[in-house]
Amino acid sequence: MDLNDTITHDHHPLVPLKGFYLINGTHDPEDVDQIHNLEIRDSDVFVVTYPKSGTIWMQQILLLLEAKGDVTAISKLCNLSNADLIPWIEVKGNREAFISAPSPRLRVTHLQYRFLPPTLSQKKGKVIYVARNPKDVLVSYFYFHKVANMLETPKSFDDFFEKFLRGEVFGSSWFEHVKTWYAHRDEMNLLFITYEEMIQDLRLAVRRIALFLGKELTDEQLDSVVTHSTFSNMRKIPQASYEQVSGALLSHHLGKFMRKGTVGDWKNHFTVAQNERFDRVFLQEMKDFPLSFIWDNKDLE
Repeated sequence: MDLNDTITHDHHPLVPLKGFYLINGTHDPEDVDQIHNLEIRDSDVFVVTYPKSGTIWMQQILLLLEAKGDVTAISKLCNLSNADLIPWIEVKGNREAFISAPSPRLRVTHLQYRFLPPTLSQKKGKVIYVARNPKDVLVSYFYFHKVANMLETPKSFDDFFEKFLRGEVFGSSWFEHVKTWYAHRDEMNLLFITYEEMIQDLRLAVRRIALFLGKELTDEQLDSVVTHSTFSNMRKIPQASYEQVSGALLSHHLGKFMRKGTVGDWKNHFTVAQNERFDRVFLQEMKDFPLSFIWDNKDLE
């Protein structure tokens, strides 16, 4: 299939922008194309992820770092979700809002490297890239499609497995996403961290993020950031768990936006044949990229 073709899943078409799939209605391709021309401030921070790789986790951590661990400062903004406070820059209307927003401008994005302003490669602004092992991404994305009203409801796991490998999903190819950002990491002020590292030692991950952003916190403040950024605690916070997000976007009765947050759930879904095939694709696609991932919960020890 030509990557410039529109893919229609029932009434949920994916629309292409230069071979990258966006969501019809959620994104405006012409507007997204203008993100490349934005002026970047030194204080700008972009969290970049492929979908289902820890974006809302990073929103929570960044908000708590800004508040020096004071969770009450965030909870007072009871009518705003974390997505309102650290929005996706590619969603319709958010690019214009970014231009006049006060510093520091904290944003998240699922876009590939080539769509972000080239001044990032001149050491302006900061980028945090969070990568997650793609087998767990695939499973999490499958369940997200069941909850997210702007996306097609998968016919089956097997069907979604094939679409994911072909890159026929919002965000297109996981492999291209990770590889293009990783390939340019030395040109930017970029922190590359994995979802599995964050699960393995959240306090160390938060400390690395704080150091990268130049945030000075006491041990007590750091502990508070960590405590309120654990998966179990975030599920209890409506702003972080996206329970406040409109039912027009998420069908909460069909599943949790924050489902498991574990490593290795793919083992409960992949057949032996699917796993072997995925491994072959991974080895071929990533052969020139020295990235390693943790694939199983038992390997976190």
